[in-house]
Amino acid sequence: MPSLPSLQPACYIKLSQRPKWNFSMSAQAARAEAPQHQPILLRETIGSIALLTLNRPGARNSLSEGLIGELHAALNEISDDKRIRAVVLAANGPAFCAGHDLKELTGRRSDADRGRAYFAQIMNACSAMMQTIVRLPKPVVASVQGIATAAGCQLVASCDLAVASEAAAFATPGVDIGLFCSTPMVALSRNVPRKQAMEMLLTGEPVSAATAQGIGLVNRVVSAGTERDAAIALAEKVALKSAYTVKLGKEAFYRQAEMNLADAYRFAAEVMTENMMARDAEEGIGAFIEKRDPNWQDK
Repeated sequence: MPSLPSLQPACYIKLSQRPKWNFSMSAQAARAEAPQHQPILLRETIGSIALLTLNRPGARNSLSEGLIGELHAALNEISDDKRIRAVVLAANGPAFCAGHDLKELTGRRSDADRGRAYFAQIMNACSAMMQTIVRLPKPVVASVQGIATAAGCQLVASCDLAVASEAAAFATPGVDIGLFCSTPMVALSRNVPRKQAMEMLLTGEPVSAATAQGIGLVNRVVSAGTERDAAIALAEKVALKSAYTVKLGKEAFYRQAEMNLADAYRFAAEVMTENMMARDAEEGIGAFIEKRDPNWQDK
């Protein structure tokens, strides 16, 4: 059976000759601007929903080595936590995520190999984190309040669902600094039509939340300031379903997407047959026929 699609790490970006968003900052500067004694990733549990919040607002929530590691670790913990049925990924400050920390990376240019080994380390770590989002047996909903560029845009594309503020914007502008967003391209091309993806990648121009919804990058656009509540509400809808069925369905969705039509139908028939044998399918069908609420056992 084919493995899940590999969503790899994104490049890091600073937009030029456009609204002056500062997309990257050194780890030292980020610590100076962030609230003192605040972790770079906040975690809160709301009922059966895990809320993960990027908390490097002074650095536009850029994905530093530390933030990549903490986010990956949190996702792995959530994967095994049966109390959690869905995840919301949000961010503090005006930006959702500005991609990788540019100064943190370029600071390694003085290494003997001009930073190659470190760049590979960071990109592989981010790749593993992105793939964990896809492979997580629980849905992940992005709550996007501001700009999401490069790795930040890929982060949104890697999530199963996304809710955006009307003030949000999305871009993959690596081409502007001579560094094509090749890895954001992987996630982007699996979420939006080819020509729209190519336009974003080749021009680097940001797209509005409304445009992002129109091309399938986000599910919903809501009034500014309500996106987090809307994302939590969407996650709660999914959390009411059988966790077994959601896990089975999410994995099957990503697997079949890489198959040809005949193989996809064969695979889906196998999955549906297996699903029919599950206790929750028997309970759910019975509840539907008997016009009552199902009592999920998540198996």
